[in-house]
Amino acid sequence: MGTESFVRHLLAQGAIGLITTHDLALAKIAENMKEHAANFHFSDQLEDGRLRFDYKLTPGTVQTTNALELMRSIGLEV
Repeated sequence: MGTESFVRHLLAQGAIGLITTHDLALAKIAENMKEHAANFHFSDQLEDGRLRFDYKLTPGTVQTTNALELMRSIGLEV
């Protein structure tokens, strides 16, 4: 996977930092690089048509998805 190669290249250069994504498939990169990476997430809830985050870093990959709820909240039929 190109993204994993890119992350490995950054690590080889001594980089540290955060990588964010909405693509849950990319979270598997951390599983393949346990000694150098870990997954964390913010919890979210849809309240009154607005997405609200708790802004607390929680270990692991997010277990909820919100795309369909967000689409319905703006009137899309899904």
